[in-house]
Amino acid sequence: MSGHNKWSTIKRKKGATDAKRGQIFTRLAKEITMAARDGGGDPNMNFRLRISLEKARASNMPKDSIERAINRGTGVGKDAEQFEEITYEGYGPKGIALLITCVTENRNRTIADLRHTLTKAGGNMADMGSVAWQFNRVCFFELNASKANFDAVFELAAEAGAEDVDSDGETISITAPVECFKGISDKLRAGKYEVQEAGMRYIPNQESELSAEDTLHVMRCIENLEDLDDVQNVYSNLSISDEVLASLDN
Repeated sequence: MSGHNKWSTIKRKKGATDAKRGQIFTRLAKEITMAARDGGGDPNMNFRLRISLEKARASNMPKDSIERAINRGTGVGKDAEQFEEITYEGYGPKGIALLITCVTENRNRTIADLRHTLTKAGGNMADMGSVAWQFNRVCFFELNASKANFDAVFELAAEAGAEDVDSDGETISITAPVECFKGISDKLRAGKYEVQEAGMRYIPNQESELSAEDTLHVMRCIENLEDLDDVQNVYSNLSISDEVLASLDN
């Protein structure tokens, strides 16, 4: 199983916990805001926004909260707010490289929270560019494996320029160069495929393997970072063994 598929599995395992913490609506709202800011407020013309709205509705996010998030992104009325999307770089425990994407209206607060969390875990913030070179930015799509034929998806994605198509039994994951996002989006939409996740992410050029104990330590640090209000995603070069993945069930 590829690294990003393992992370997807982990996300599903902790999804219920995130919902209980009441953080999911905040994260979804910011995701909708940034999607609307970058591509407009019409989901028929903005694939990223359409996926974000589908996720919000699936999570039972209130309609008025969704509308406010779109208005923030498009600069409409009193809900307009100056959010910005920033990627910070750092190192977690054992020198694991981290890229942390945030959406914030207060950089000073965001940096202070990140620094405190990393320092507490034995990591540190890093200078711009000192970590990013270890990652590639790609676009990705995740489909429900029970509702899509893998071979058909593979052929469609390959024709549109995808670099990797993989499945963990629950999802089919497509990874491609950033410039292929629209082409793959259009083909999936034309084929009436149900896309669960879509967007941009960072994948490491080379992963770093640690002991099971150290891996769990790093994962706790990543989870604490993800719990911060301004953090949207955390990417790392941590290699997650099947042993550690299995331990999550315990």
